[in-house]
Amino acid sequence: MVFEKIREIICTTFEIPEEEITMDITLEEADIDSIDAVELAMNVEKEFGIEIPDEALEKMKSVADLVRFVENC
Repeated sequence: MVFEKIREIICTTFEIPEEEITMDITLEEADIDSIDAVELAMNVEKEFGIEIPDEALEKMKSVADLVRFVENC
């Protein structure tokens, strides 16, 4: 469930086709740079009611990393 919602956020925010977003794709492969990652984090924080510290965001390299972080909050 978390993955599906994060995929929806990514697709909506960055206009990426849903089928391109998998758990294994890296943010770099999805053309999400560090500035875009901040926007993504803000949208995820708003959706899930959590806070993603900058240090944690810097360590996230893939969609799976983001999903795991949200699931552990």
